Amino acid sequence: MKEAQADQFQPHQNYYYKVATILFSACSSFTELIFPNFTASNYQFIDNKGAFLFSRNGTFKVGIFNPGEQANFYLGVMHVASNTIIWSANRDAPISGSGEMVLTGKGISIADQDGDPKWSTPPLRSSVYALLLTEMGNLVLLDKFNSSLWESFHNPTDTIVIGQHLPKGTTLSNAVSNGDLSTGDYGLAVTDSDAILQWQGQTYWKLSMETMSYTNSNSIVEYMAINRTGLFLFGRNGSVIVILMSLSPSDFRIAQLSASGQFIIKHFSGSQWEQDFTGPIDTCRIPLICGRIRLCVDTMSNRPTCSCPPGFLQTQNSSGCVPSQGYSLPHACNSSQNVNDSSSSVVSYLRLGYGMDYFSIDFSEPTKYGVNLSLCQDFCTADCSCLGIFYKNSSGSCYTLENALGSITSSTTDEDDMLGYIKVTAEAPRDDNTNGDQNKKFPVIALVLLPFTGFFFMVALGVLWWRRRKNSKIRERKLGHANSFSSDDLDAFFIPGLPQRFDYEELEVATDNFKTHIGSGGFGSVYKGTLSDKSVVAVKKITNLGVQGKKDFCTEIAVIGNIHHVNLVKLRGFCAQGRQRLLVYEYMNRGSLDKTLFGCGPVLEWQERYDVALGTARGLAYLHNSCEQKIIHCDVKPENILLHDYFQAKISDFGLSKLLSPEQSSLFTTMRGTRGYLAPEWLTNSAISEKTDVYSFGMVLLELVSGRKNCSTRSQSHSTNNSNSGGGQSTSSSGLGLVYFPLFALEMHEQGRYLELADPRLQGRVTSEEVEKLVCIALCCVHEDPALRPNMVSVVGMLEGGVPLAQPRVESLNFLRFYGRRFSEASMVGEENGESNFILFPRGNNSTTSATSGSPARFSYISSQEVSGPR
Repeated sequence: MKEAQADQFQPHQNYYYKVATILFSACSSFTELIFPNFTASNYQFIDNKGAFLFSRNGTFKVGIFNPGEQANFYLGVMHVASNTIIWSANRDAPISGSGEMVLTGKGISIADQDGDPKWSTPPLRSSVYALLLTEMGNLVLLDKFNSSLWESFHNPTDTIVIGQHLPKGTTLSNAVSNGDLSTGDYGLAVTDSDAILQWQGQTYWKLSMETMSYTNSNSIVEYMAINRTGLFLFGRNGSVIVILMSLSPSDFRIAQLSASGQFIIKHFSGSQWEQDFTGPIDTCRIPLICGRIRLCVDTMSNRPTCSCPPGFLQTQNSSGCVPSQGYSLPHACNSSQNVNDSSSSVVSYLRLGYGMDYFSIDFSEPTKYGVNLSLCQDFCTADCSCLGIFYKNSSGSCYTLENALGSITSSTTDEDDMLGYIKVTAEAPRDDNTNGDQNKKFPVIALVLLPFTGFFFMVALGVLWWRRRKNSKIRERKLGHANSFSSDDLDAFFIPGLPQRFDYEELEVATDNFKTHIGSGGFGSVYKGTLSDKSVVAVKKITNLGVQGKKDFCTEIAVIGNIHHVNLVKLRGFCAQGRQRLLVYEYMNRGSLDKTLFGCGPVLEWQERYDVALGTARGLAYLHNSCEQKIIHCDVKPENILLHDYFQAKISDFGLSKLLSPEQSSLFTTMRGTRGYLAPEWLTNSAISEKTDVYSFGMVLLELVSGRKNCSTRSQSHSTNNSNSGGGQSTSSSGLGLVYFPLFALEMHEQGRYLELADPRLQGRVTSEEVEKLVCIALCCVHEDPALRPNMVSVVGMLEGGVPLAQPRVESLNFLRFYGRRFSEASMVGEENGESNFILFPRGNNSTTSATSGSPARFSYISSQEVSGPR
């Protein structure tokens, strides 16, 4: 095949070889191909402004150009109509106008007028036969078989064109200016999942954050490309679009990282460029838009205003701001100007003030979590690459600014607990009093007063130590830890990711001595409080913990504190003082789902219930699949689903199972959770997995449908006269009293009578199809066999509509019929014993599946107070 291609190529090549021989002396330009032993300079082809090779239709040209009309000349490929350079060879090694480009059998080389080499193509696998300029703008070295040896498309600079691929791991680098093509500080990199803009290793923009971009797949990105209709990130050899940005159709379009640091997509129309997209559009997000440490304020135009923050002065060359008051800025340790002489300088920090932000913080994780400001500054002081910090007081998050400082931006959020500090140095005072005469000038009165001053100082220290020890003992007795840790024990160790630590007295003040009780959870009581920064929080006093090491407790809290999801209640901080253990959560102003769903207030509309179901499912899916350590909640119920504005659902009490006391954790192997939501495997000593949460979620879903507890009084009369699938018996759920709603839901599902399951308070504001969807998902979740239950990711998919709705398998739901019968019997026993709520549990290791096989397990009746367990 290659020989055939060579035969087809040979006459074409011979023709241009003859043309090149005839016209070389006249220094005329060539079309499409030139051949080895060719030399060109700008002066030789000055009539064509340095161009010596054109593409077949004249769309592109190759030449030695000086774009800034100065002394810097570059070998490059230029788009003829727009006079735009799309690629340059020697961008970091310009030559003079008399410098030469030489094409030989070894490739292309560029040398200055004195013969010094400036740039060349890498070693090639075979000899060069021709240099080709394609109609797409690709400069290609060909061998004698017409195969590519080297291409400019594979060595991009700051621009890609239609037909060119930018592979994963490849970077576009901006030019310093339109006249200086040398490599700038900004880069566009293609990663596994995105295209990002970076400066000095710090990200300041992502393609996926743009509203114009559409994420189409979770596949790994392999390359970026543009075409007539848009910008694409492709995967799977170009068969899958991972991210798409649709643009208006155009025959010629480029994507370029501009000298300003913006990624620009534009097309050439008629005689001018028209921009299709610019990112970031907010120019204040560009790292050096205003210079180092200058504050950039967006004025709703393309010309932001720049000024120096308080405590800083404008430099004479306007390249940035410098600290006043005799301070200087240190150099990063990777800088040639760095002098790491700690003995000659003192490190300090100048505060930037509120309302200021930094471009990279939105794209980076804190360097340290759960530390105070002093420790954050200490980390920066010990790291010579750190030039400043941003500290978030509410979470104790410490962000470090490393290697280089860019512009400061005004904050786009209402948060006022983020503060920035710039590291500065000052000359340390020197002790030059080595001359003996200096001692003679020392004041005599000082010699008299110093001993007395030292004596009184020591007495004062002793009094302060005695008072502090006395107060400490009083506080220890108050906290019940006379022989336990001191309040400063946590300072002796550091656990990455630890949230903010509160003092017990601080939380006492915040809650007005635990005055406003707002609920009880699985580990104690919850109180409403207001912190010193005026934020409202929920403080949970954990009362069910045994004697547990403070560090072990903090390790578990660090795991929980690092979990962030919109459908999980955020842990603001904690208190571990003596035997007191408290957790500080964000406050959910609408309370728990059970109060809204089962209370006497306004009825929860169907769409609100659906949103609660979807949010809860998303939160559980995150716990099961997206955390570094899989977390099984073990107590999913309406009381642990909290509601925020617009009924946004957030799961609470997740990840706390390891904090149980030894006595309670022994229950974990046999029984854990709350009556009505326990999966059968809890009752049969079977293996516990995330599918236990799926079961509990299914039970919650049924309660969302009906608006009442699954095991509670039903005021309406419901009866089913059709035979069930269990063998022809008629099952009745009629009359007043206790009704086991999951069994009633199964019966109505078998008969297709879904509207009878809906909360009657909705008064027809829900359709049968809407109820059917949630009931089918709920019944699939409560299959007796955990393997038949969907995972929470699939549940989310079914709720969102991206995954086909599964159908319940009745053979794995027959245990509900047995539960239903026993539940009715238990209710009668409860009436006789004066107890209103009972539920059944098997004794021993008998499986509930025996209920459907004709050998019922031995069940006993246990009151709800005995079974609830830790709540």
